[in-house]
Amino acid sequence: MNSLPLSQLCSKLEVSFLEPSLLKAAFTHSSFRNEHKRDQIQDNERLEFLGDAVLELCVSNYLFKELPDAPEGELTRMRSAIVCEPSLVSAAKTLDFPRYLRLGKGEELSGGRDRPSLLADVFEAFIGALFLDRGLTVVEDFMARHFYPRIKILGDHSRKDFKTLLQEYVQKQGLGVLTYETVTERGPAHDREFVSHVLVSDVVWGEGVGHSKKEAEQNAARKAMQRQS
Repeated sequence: MNSLPLSQLCSKLEVSFLEPSLLKAAFTHSSFRNEHKRDQIQDNERLEFLGDAVLELCVSNYLFKELPDAPEGELTRMRSAIVCEPSLVSAAKTLDFPRYLRLGKGEELSGGRDRPSLLADVFEAFIGALFLDRGLTVVEDFMARHFYPRIKILGDHSRKDFKTLLQEYVQKQGLGVLTYETVTERGPAHDREFVSHVLVSDVVWGEGVGHSKKEAEQNAARKAMQRQS
């Protein structure tokens, strides 16, 4: 599959790059670079590293402003639910990023264009490239137009914990009975660790670990919610 021109993507997203080579690198997988070593092509691995940090900052700033009364722990949980692979993959697909990827032939034939980890990486790399080229204000504008509206479902329930969010989701979808079970207790008494499963109609939806049963169940519910996003 031939990649579409990146200028077309910029028009769709209403963004522009002063240095187009940064955008091209963001959509270039290491497999493509390895097949074109003589051309000294840059791939997106370093941009992915930067973009991950920029996303964390942007989403942290967004949550801090949107939830002025939320405690630090809740803000951290919300950020983890937003900046996660399923969320980034969904955004990349919605924005049609897979059609603009430059992949090596082997990666293409093995289904790399639909690989979740690869799509999450290209979204992070795009954010990193946009930050380097245009700065944080432009990144925030992009996020406000193309990313934050997608997480309004979390904002509607922003002050509720993950167990409550999951319970409401299961009830709304009519998916059956929601239960939790502690499957393992380990470690010494002064540093006990619990492993809990959350089940919907006896099917495991998520596993969580914590230093109390409550914390383990919250983390299991968080994992379950991330998989539904």
